[in-house]
Amino acid sequence: MAYATTNPYTGQVVKTFPDATDAEVAQALDQAQAAFEAWKDTGFAERTKVLQKAADLLRASHAEYARILTLEMGKLLAEAEAEVELSAQILEYYVENAEQLLAPEKLPSKHPSYTETWIEHEPQGILLAIEPWNFPYYQIVRIAAPQLAAGNVLILKHASNVPQCAAAFEQLFREAGLPEGGFSNLYANRGQVKAIIEDPRVQGVALTGSEGAGAVVAAQAGNALKKSTMELGGADAFVVLADADLDKAAQWAVTGRHWNSGQVCCSSKRIIVVDAVYDAFLEKYKAGVARLKAGDPLDPSTTLAPLSSQAALDELKKQVAQAVAHGATVEVIGPEVPSTGAFFRPVLLSMAEDNPAYRWEFFGAVSQVIRASDEADAIRIANDSPFGLGGSVFTGDIKRGIEVARKISTGMVYINHPTGVAADLPFGGVRRSGYGRELVGLGIKEFVNHKLIAVTDIDGAF
Repeated sequence: MAYATTNPYTGQVVKTFPDATDAEVAQALDQAQAAFEAWKDTGFAERTKVLQKAADLLRASHAEYARILTLEMGKLLAEAEAEVELSAQILEYYVENAEQLLAPEKLPSKHPSYTETWIEHEPQGILLAIEPWNFPYYQIVRIAAPQLAAGNVLILKHASNVPQCAAAFEQLFREAGLPEGGFSNLYANRGQVKAIIEDPRVQGVALTGSEGAGAVVAAQAGNALKKSTMELGGADAFVVLADADLDKAAQWAVTGRHWNSGQVCCSSKRIIVVDAVYDAFLEKYKAGVARLKAGDPLDPSTTLAPLSSQAALDELKKQVAQAVAHGATVEVIGPEVPSTGAFFRPVLLSMAEDNPAYRWEFFGAVSQVIRASDEADAIRIANDSPFGLGGSVFTGDIKRGIEVARKISTGMVYINHPTGVAADLPFGGVRRSGYGRELVGLGIKEFVNHKLIAVTDIDGAF
């Protein structure tokens, strides 16, 4: 699959990596199963000791880990530093909470035959994690931290353009004391991924990625009768009501759409503004986008980084061209960008609702600022999407904002803030944004066996 580090800022190929051999895949599966047999019986104290050590190591070498992120996918250095810290926080969340989250749950059964009933949460075995390039560490740790804490083990198939990030996390867990095979990175090809899913020792698959990849992997997992979780695309609604603080809303909209160069599944891709404040908001928003500064992602003054690759840039340009061919108009609203590197100059895309591109996901600095006649129309537009990942509502009345949030059909809604991420909040969506949840108690229970144990002391005679 051409695993390689290509610097998105310079376009230089820094290093290439060979695909895994079939023998390496077989060895990884054997080692993972052997590791699971020991790890599942390891107590929470020892498991979480490894996670804490991993968090400590991340923080101790945070600058080094951050630079790998920036090198491989072009993330702003400040954003890379924040991702390293968030990953450490997620590890620590499960250090502090895993045992309690997986504690046996007593059941209040009234059946006369049973004197005591409860649920125990048991690890199941090897899990395959298929992860994307846009948050190379955070995506790994979202599945690795809870599942390692639960007693499962993982094989990672990461995106082909972040091979050093993948290797760094394999080394991280090894240095933290995880047994060999507890977390294995494989530069696997598509055929090998299918074979891993079909291996009877593999108990589940967690994928974060595109709809296309999700459909293929979900079908493979279903055919193998394996559970899967899917975190796919999104076109989050960013709803601005008439009573919103427009300066605050516009500033957050610029951030919500352009962090990580707009390459975020839960980015504020559809900015929906009620008619009463539309013109004033749009003026402030365009001015905010114009103030972004494109350049070297290692330069602290840069606020707009390149896209992750030339292929990503080409795909985004192709999407915009297709939208225009169907009648959309494009207005350049962002700053000048360097002529080298995978830079995309931010644009405002306007189109009618019957344009097929109206419901697409644009993975980059393409803004849609949509006029809604009123609050009810804003809710209608927000729900007129095949996706349902995140969303936000901006208003001066929190109670009203909550009422609107409850009417938006999506997995997450934030009031007066773009869709966000945190170590102690769940993440996931509905419809074509996927299924299942990651993080907190919901995430740690996705791939454990919820075993019922029931005790009786009555005679077996009829």
